[in-house]
Amino acid sequence: MIELNVYFQVKQLKEIRDVEGRKLKIYEEDEHECTLDGTVDGRGRPALRGSSGTWVAGIIILLNQGLATLAFFGVGVNLVLFLTRVLQQNNADAANNVSKWTGTVYIFSLVGAFLSDSYWGRYKTCAIFQGIFVMGLVSLSLTSYMFLVKPNGCGDGNHPCKVHTSFEIGLFYVSTYLVALGNGGYQPNIATFGADQFDGDHPKEGHSKVAFFSYFYLALNLGSLFSNTVLGYFEDHGMWTLGFWVSTASAIMALVLFLLGTPRYRHFKPTGNPLSRFSQVIVAATKKWTVKVPTGSEALYEVEGKECAIKGGRKMLHTQGFKFLDKAAYITSDDFSQQKKIHPSPWRLCTVTQVEEVKCILRLLPIWLCTIIYSVVFTQMASLFVEQGAVMKTTVGKFRIPPAGMSAFDILSVAFFVFLSRRVLDPIVSRVRNMKSKGLTELQRMGIGLIIAIMAMVSAGIVECYRLKSVRKDCTDCNGSSSLSIFWQVPQYALIGASEVFMYVGQLEFFNDQAPDGLKSFGSALCMTSISLGNYVSSLLVSIVMKISTKDNMPGWIPGNLNRGHLDRFFFMLAALTAIDFVVYMACAKWYKSIKFEGKCRDNDSDEDSDCCSSENDLGSFRV
Repeated sequence: MIELNVYFQVKQLKEIRDVEGRKLKIYEEDEHECTLDGTVDGRGRPALRGSSGTWVAGIIILLNQGLATLAFFGVGVNLVLFLTRVLQQNNADAANNVSKWTGTVYIFSLVGAFLSDSYWGRYKTCAIFQGIFVMGLVSLSLTSYMFLVKPNGCGDGNHPCKVHTSFEIGLFYVSTYLVALGNGGYQPNIATFGADQFDGDHPKEGHSKVAFFSYFYLALNLGSLFSNTVLGYFEDHGMWTLGFWVSTASAIMALVLFLLGTPRYRHFKPTGNPLSRFSQVIVAATKKWTVKVPTGSEALYEVEGKECAIKGGRKMLHTQGFKFLDKAAYITSDDFSQQKKIHPSPWRLCTVTQVEEVKCILRLLPIWLCTIIYSVVFTQMASLFVEQGAVMKTTVGKFRIPPAGMSAFDILSVAFFVFLSRRVLDPIVSRVRNMKSKGLTELQRMGIGLIIAIMAMVSAGIVECYRLKSVRKDCTDCNGSSSLSIFWQVPQYALIGASEVFMYVGQLEFFNDQAPDGLKSFGSALCMTSISLGNYVSSLLVSIVMKISTKDNMPGWIPGNLNRGHLDRFFFMLAALTAIDFVVYMACAKWYKSIKFEGKCRDNDSDEDSDCCSSENDLGSFRV
């Protein structure tokens, strides 16, 4: 007799015959089957697979992401030009204000992730912050039209705008920081909410969930492509108000589309404040500083039955490492008072799941830190790559190619490598390994991304070497005197695009998969803070390099006139730092231990009378 396991959550019976002709009855999936990951619909009922989630909801979220990204970059891509041309700030002040604004966006991402995971849930958080985003864009458009872009058409680089009052400038900053708050709070949650629409415990949907992150990142890039080209052209020619109103219309369309998909969405319930759970583990472990914990998990505390320390989450299995934290779950005679025999104080005794949640975050941090140097490389595309292109030959006949427009090759590369990775590379890897493999793991993808980033910096350094050789000897003080075409930058942009597909998409997948159930949005926020810190570290590196390289009356590696500098050395230095980072990353990836879950835990107020979902033990069996 061969015993097979099937899910008893499905309702429809299907009759088949075995190889000996005997009739068998097995359960076949139908549209009334519940999801296996514990998601619910908008009314809090268990989500039905046939009428919720999947690519119907996924495509709505992808379109929402593309439109919202178009709106955001319609403001962000030329913000420094608006500050210098319209508000008449100097270059240093404008660059500093843009850096503060960009950093604030990523700080707000942590706020949005916290509210989503703890209290509001991802759907409500996305809707609220998108509303704030629209308010900020409407306010910015009105402020620009009524007060800032006066006379009409000013701010094109040739016609100065009038001097503005403190009130008008104050309205501008309130508007832009509303945009930062809205986008920052929305961005880390929408990626995770999109992944929630696919049941990771279902074979087919699990594969779609992995693919979703690639298409999500592609939608983000396609949205920014329109902003960098069409809106960038409008704003560069003084049509600031038109550009801002286009961004506003795009954000409104994104919000309306998101709300229209409401009946189709699947939801995970918020799990409560993670800070209190973290604090309880630290305090409980500290109180038992002198206690010796025996090897193994038998003496560690975990609640019985369906209850879980993370409301609505899954219990986690004990893992080795960070033994000090295990003290928080070690049961002593003082943990159970006479009054509270069943429920001990969480500040004295924590569950294994609580302890493992803290361990999981501690294990993720080294991987996250290794991604910051990559973000330093990535930020060069919007700064030094553009400056390098500006001093190359940018004309083809009578047509002038804007240096910032070369980022289109990065976006095209992203689109190509998303297709290559999902349609070619992953199937090949799956066949080489086994039929159940989904291709390269997330950690392997991120490692490949670092390798390609090294290649991108080497390529940029080589191009700069040849650019310096092609500078006119009689005009070393001239900008743009090189005869080397700007199209020699295509390889470095294409390599950055390829590295993004492996690194940033891998990051999204990795942190979403490995973050505990109560911190999924926080995992996505880690990706955004990595980019933020990359900007700050890049700024710091440039400052250090210039301070060291400008000694003894030397112009430095990155002077105002690049023809007198050595930008190539800076690119090669970044390649070397990324190579070192790759070595460290390999050690961290080898040390990393994946999170281990038990079955799904139910919260106390879940629907007990649901007729479509089974109990905690979802597997039944039949015999052949």
